[in-house]
Amino acid sequence: MNVYEAVASRRAVREFTDQQVPREVLERVLSAAAWAPSASNLQPWHAYVLTGRPLAELKKRAGERIATGDPWDEPEYEQYPPVLKSPYQERRSAFGEQRYGALGISRTDLEARQRAAAANWDCFGAPAALFCYIDRCMGRPQWSDVGIYLQSVMLLLRAEGLHSCTQMAWAKYHKTVAEVLAPPDELLLFCGMSIGHEAVTAGEPRIGRAPLEETVTFVDAC
Repeated sequence: MNVYEAVASRRAVREFTDQQVPREVLERVLSAAAWAPSASNLQPWHAYVLTGRPLAELKKRAGERIATGDPWDEPEYEQYPPVLKSPYQERRSAFGEQRYGALGISRTDLEARQRAAAANWDCFGAPAALFCYIDRCMGRPQWSDVGIYLQSVMLLLRAEGLHSCTQMAWAKYHKTVAEVLAPPDELLLFCGMSIGHEAVTAGEPRIGRAPLEETVTFVDAC
């Protein structure tokens, strides 16, 4: 698989099989992803990988919080601006319509939407998960470096025949994640990432992208 094929086939998969991901594959992917660029080579990412019993324990604890209606943890960063202007609001709305429409969930069926969202905290059935932290002292440029690292991980997973789904949703239960991982206090949870083999029953369409002229401006010499 070349890099164009990896980019074209990468998407957020939200239904995985229980087929295990070998430790050596994860080590190979993360060793290669460590070559992702970062300003002054700070490498500001801190990744924790869970499989087996530790991941099952985390899913169990998160599931118990959902079942009891326990409120989300106090947010440690703003996931979206309070007001999304055009065209970002329209893109977000279109995503919701596509995502839930593919599941046969109407816009007004809030209960069904909540059930679908709750699958986040089961990692959509994935047998492996990565949790990416960043030091609280880091600034916006380092957050962008973490994004480059995560994209590198996802493309390398595709090269291994695996799929993934990044999930800021895990930041809503960052205290529960910390109970299992015990990260140093100076680290802040940015997101989780479910990793595994896509289930053949996963029928969600790939979410479209804006046309090139909407996001790219060419400034030609002639």
